[in-house]
Amino acid sequence: MIESFSGIPAGANQSPHTLTIRFDAEVDRVVIIDQTRLPHECVEVELKTSADACHAISSMQVRGAPLIGVTAAFGVYLGLRGKDDETARSLIASVIEALAATRPTAINLRWALDKIETRLARCEKNVAEIALQAALELHAEDINACSMLGEYGAQRLQEIWEAKGERAAEAGLPAPENLNILTHCNAGALATVDWGTALAVIYKAQARAIPLHVWVDETRPRNQGASLTCWELGQRGVPHTLIVDNAGGHLMQHGLVDCCVVGSDRTTLLGDVCNKIGTYLKALAAADNGIPFYVALPVSSIDFSLREGLTEIPIEERAAEEVSHISGLDDEGRVSRVQLAPTGTAV
Repeated sequence: MIESFSGIPAGANQSPHTLTIRFDAEVDRVVIIDQTRLPHECVEVELKTSADACHAISSMQVRGAPLIGVTAAFGVYLGLRGKDDETARSLIASVIEALAATRPTAINLRWALDKIETRLARCEKNVAEIALQAALELHAEDINACSMLGEYGAQRLQEIWEAKGERAAEAGLPAPENLNILTHCNAGALATVDWGTALAVIYKAQARAIPLHVWVDETRPRNQGASLTCWELGQRGVPHTLIVDNAGGHLMQHGLVDCCVVGSDRTTLLGDVCNKIGTYLKALAAADNGIPFYVALPVSSIDFSLREGLTEIPIEERAAEEVSHISGLDDEGRVSRVQLAPTGTAV
C-alpha cells in the first residue's frame, strides 16, 4: 500500500534540488513525489513494497525514463527487504519480472533492472542490503550524469546565444533580449532523480546568466508540459510560456524559436530517438526552418541492442480515457475529471 505522509503546497518556495525519489536511511523508507497530483498539489508518498513501486511506475506517479529506472531499482530492494537470504534469492526473478512489465518503452527500466540482477547474481549473503546499495548507486549516478549533461548542453546554448548576438550586431539590429528554446513533454528534474535531461541544459544555462525564455508544449494527452514542465520552470524562476502542441511550427516560421531541446525514452545504436508522441513533428518543423534540434539523454537511455527505432522500439499503448478525458481545477478549486469527446468515440 502506498502511503501519503506529507503534503507541500504546489506554490511553495521549494529548493531547486527537491529529489523526486529519495531513501530515508534512518527509518528505512523510500519516498517519491506523486506526480499525478501536480501541479495543484505536491505530495510525497512512501513506497512500502515492490508492488507499490510497480503501481507508481504504471500509474505515472513517477515517469520519465531515468526516474523509472531508479524507482524500479528501489522496487527490487523493497521486494527483498526483510527476507532471509535464501528467500530473497528465490524472489529476485519474480520481483524483477513484475517491475520490467510496467512500462515497455523506457530502456532505463530494463537497464537498471539488468544492473541489479547482475549484481545480485554474484552474492550469497546480505541480498537485500546489496540490492539497496545498488539502488543507491544508481540514484547517485543519475544525479551526476544529469548534472554533467546539463553543463555540456549549456555550453552549446552559450554558443547559440553568442552567435545570435553577433548576427544582430552585423545586421545593425538591437541586441537580442533572450534565447528562445522550445521543449516537449517534461524532461526535467521530475523525469530524473534531479536536474533532468533537457531541462538540466536550461538550468545550467540559467546559472551562466544566459537570458532564457522557454516555449512549453502542453503535450497531450497527459499534458506533462502544462502540468509538470510549467510547474518545474516556475519553481526555478525560468521565464516560460505555455503553447498548444501545434503552435511550435508557427513560432519557428516567425523566428521565435532559436533551438529545440527534448529528452528521450529510448535511443538506438544508430541514433534513432523515441520520445513523447509529437516529438517527431517538432523535429520535422525544426528541420524545415533550419533550427537546431537537440536530444539530451544519459547513456542509460541508449539501447545498444537496437538499430532501427521505427521497427524495433516497443511503443506503449495506454488507456483511451487519457485522450477522451482531461483533469484540472474546477471553479471551486477542486481537481475534477471531465469528458472531452462524445461517448463511444473510437480512440
